[in-house]
Amino acid sequence: MNNMRMLEQNEEDDAAEVTWEDQQRINTFSRLNTRVRALEDKLEDIKQQKEALDDLSTELELADEDEPVLYKIGETFLHMSQPKALKRLERDQRDVDERFTKTAEEVNEIENQMKELKVLLYAKFGKAINLEE
Repeated sequence: MNNMRMLEQNEEDDAAEVTWEDQQRINTFSRLNTRVRALEDKLEDIKQQKEALDDLSTELELADEDEPVLYKIGETFLHMSQPKALKRLERDQRDVDERFTKTAEEVNEIENQMKELKVLLYAKFGKAINLEE
């Protein structure tokens, strides 16, 4: 389908000129948008890691204290005592929580920057620009 049409005289007059500064703002918005999408994917991965650690916590609480458990560190499984595995699990959970908090804060900062750019760009270009996903 071809949606091309001639611009009416009043539509042509409404088109704002894109200055170098405007183009820089548009480019910055695009980079920030790409970055925030990548960080949201990272947040989803961290959430899944947190859920896996929570499940492991439940399993370790049910495990026999006298028998060694297999604990995954990186790509390797190690035999550990149940108390040692619980300590390691607590540390891993803290690390995941810290990474989640840091990444979520970064997403919020970027979204605030994007909102500021949206205000500026929509004020100048109105309906002539689309800054939504």
